Amino acid sequence: MIRTRFAPSPTGALHIGGLRTALFSYLFAKQNNGEFFLRIEDTDKARSKKEWEAVIFENLKELNISWDNEAPRQSERGEIYKKYLQKMLEEGTAYYCFCTKEELDEERDRLMKEERAPIHQGKYRDFGLKNALKKIEEGNHPVIRFKCPLNRDVCFNDLIRGEIKINTSDVGDFIIAKDLDNPLYNLTCAIDDAEMGITHVIRGEEHIPNTPKQILLEEALGFNNIIFAHLSLILGKDKKKLSKREGSTAVSIYLEEGYLPEAIINFIAFLGWNPGTEKEIYSMEELIKDFSIKKISKSGSIFNIDKLDWLNGIYIRNMDLDKLTLRCLPFLKEEEGIDNKKIVLALKDRLKKIKDIKELSNYFYGEEVFYEKELLRWKDMSDEEVKKSLLQAKTLIENIEFNNLQEELIKEAKKSPSIGGFMWPLRVALSGQKASAGPAEIMDIIGKEKSLKRINKAINII
Repeated sequence: MIRTRFAPSPTGALHIGGLRTALFSYLFAKQNNGEFFLRIEDTDKARSKKEWEAVIFENLKELNISWDNEAPRQSERGEIYKKYLQKMLEEGTAYYCFCTKEELDEERDRLMKEERAPIHQGKYRDFGLKNALKKIEEGNHPVIRFKCPLNRDVCFNDLIRGEIKINTSDVGDFIIAKDLDNPLYNLTCAIDDAEMGITHVIRGEEHIPNTPKQILLEEALGFNNIIFAHLSLILGKDKKKLSKREGSTAVSIYLEEGYLPEAIINFIAFLGWNPGTEKEIYSMEELIKDFSIKKISKSGSIFNIDKLDWLNGIYIRNMDLDKLTLRCLPFLKEEEGIDNKKIVLALKDRLKKIKDIKELSNYFYGEEVFYEKELLRWKDMSDEEVKKSLLQAKTLIENIEFNNLQEELIKEAKKSPSIGGFMWPLRVALSGQKASAGPAEIMDIIGKEKSLKRINKAINII
């Protein structure tokens, strides 16, 4: 059975890159009738926080990415890692290293001057476990290094990038634990993936240098090999590393701003993947069906907030009105006589994200709206022409029932020199905005009395 995983560190919020890794891992597992696992990598005790863990869980659930396990925490698996470390020390695939910082700095400087990779050459790799334990008893505090095979090519077939080959001369004897109680990332990752039965790991390209290390650890521990796929970076519009201003904001912020989960998932799926067709709107079920690792690009993907806005607008417009109203309510005011559902209906086509309705709906509440006199003018209309248009609208509104408002307004506008010359001053008088819902929609929501008050104010202003 295919098993993938997402293994975030709870040292901060879930960001766009992490969400894409989770989504692609989830889609690949589900389309192959496999399992998607979640694992919390919290061995960084100083920076890992329970509150960040809770945010990650909450965001994934809201985005409809579910996992098939109990989501173990690395901080609770210390004895398991210790057992493997002791095994490696006894078998000689790992060793205690007593090099001082000064010795390591000197080694690094020498190798760089010789134009060689600044990796550790393994001064203590043949020191022996008995000698090392004696040295520890004397009060020395070593780290534990992996005894890397010498001058050997580590090859793996990346599902996105094809064959990747790295020689162990460029890896060296890397540290796998500070001590028996403090294992480091590459070791815990290799052990956890093996014990969870992970078959495929999809992650960012920044992990490529870790992959040969984890493959070597798998071999040393007798684990099955894992298949890897490394995703390219997500870039800004300038094709440079994504900045916070452009989109590396926490996923929770996008949700709070009113980007719908379905739109976020649809958008994230297209960061590096393309179905090869013109289709752009995808539900999660359709993504599971059509997603293919073979169609993931090797080059960086561009984060375009305008595309997310466009997608979100489509999802908003297609959303059930009652459900949309519920989502909008936290951003709307409450006022007697005002039907917020009607406001949502009037503004839904103008929304890029749910939070937009807060600013767009202000003119529906309260008695007055505020604007400059010039805004009332349609094109080059004179004051007298604007006043005449408003008086015409006032007379109509005073004498009609609010049943077929749009029809009545259009009929009246056709009697004027221009439809715009009738509709524009009326709409501005009602909303005070350069862009707003139409006059009929506004009047239907605020009612006849308030509509006439606003029109009278406009007449006085002009």
